[in-house]
Amino acid sequence: MSGKSPLHTMTLTSPTEFWNDSCSAAELAYAIEHGATGGTSNPIIVGEVLKKEMDTWRPRILSLIQEHPTATEDDIAWRIMEEVTVSASKLLKPIYDKNQGRNGRLSIQTNAKYYRDPKAIVQQALELDALYPNNNIKLPVSKAGVEAIEELSYQGVSINATVSFTLPQSIEVAEAVERGLKRREKEGKDVQTMGPVCTIMVGRMDDWLKVIMARKGIITDPAYLEWAGVAIAKKAYKLYKERSYRTRILIAAYRNHFHWSQFIGGDLSMTIVNDWQKRFNASDVEVKNRMDDPVDPAIIAELEKKFPDFRAAYHEDGQKPEEFEHYGSFRRTILAFLAGYADLLGVIRGIMIKDPDITGE
Repeated sequence: MSGKSPLHTMTLTSPTEFWNDSCSAAELAYAIEHGATGGTSNPIIVGEVLKKEMDTWRPRILSLIQEHPTATEDDIAWRIMEEVTVSASKLLKPIYDKNQGRNGRLSIQTNAKYYRDPKAIVQQALELDALYPNNNIKLPVSKAGVEAIEELSYQGVSINATVSFTLPQSIEVAEAVERGLKRREKEGKDVQTMGPVCTIMVGRMDDWLKVIMARKGIITDPAYLEWAGVAIAKKAYKLYKERSYRTRILIAAYRNHFHWSQFIGGDLSMTIVNDWQKRFNASDVEVKNRMDDPVDPAIIAELEKKFPDFRAAYHEDGQKPEEFEHYGSFRRTILAFLAGYADLLGVIRGIMIKDPDITGE
């Protein structure tokens, strides 16, 4: 069976799904046309949407500023993030209804500033969960995040664990979800319509090893560093299946076609930005099952030998939860999320306060 594009063919011929890694309505519509069953948002993504679609959203931002005269730029930013996400979620709602909650979800992210505070994460997650039915609530896989994941799963919230790169993080997420679901089931509450996922940011794992290689002057085959995230995600997927975890893996952070092609055939999903979707759809990469193809043991051995950070990421006992937030990939990504949030505030501030040095008024 062949679809209109490689991504579409993948969704028709395998259990592998993909999401649109944005809440842009135009990009989401393109993705759905090619078989997408979900989407994501975060402050960085919403900021990019506003910049691309400012003519659409500027009047609403001005209206919110006028309607709420005491609101801070943070208040307006979160309100507009919620509205952008809710608006995009409607495009996926038919898929959600058809699949009884398994698919058709649009993720919305908690404030990255809360990565050390499980109570703050839970409180905001519950508020976000009430905005629209077909959501996943994104939260970082820090020690606090793992605690929040169990509580939110118990309360019936479908989570999307993000800022996640390593096997230990993936296992802690799955175990926390299971604890929460079992508590919920014990009370006779529904779990069948929930759709928890654990993101593995494969490209950001590769990025971090490349940083280490440059800093420490490590010599290795540079092509090996394109396989680190793939190796970790494949190992996590195998363990998820063996242990019958109810959380699904979500592949993210694309840097090369391996981050797509090596997972075709898996019962998982991928969250792909529009640019990479178009690259994959224009490519001649064969759409075939590669999920069970092992990463070359020689590559894994070399990475383990020369990169302690890969060893920590590849083995289940390589990290403890209290170490998650100190891992290089985590620190780089949480800083990026915080910077993205600051940029979004800057966009709102620029509309809220007209700079006289720029406007001349």
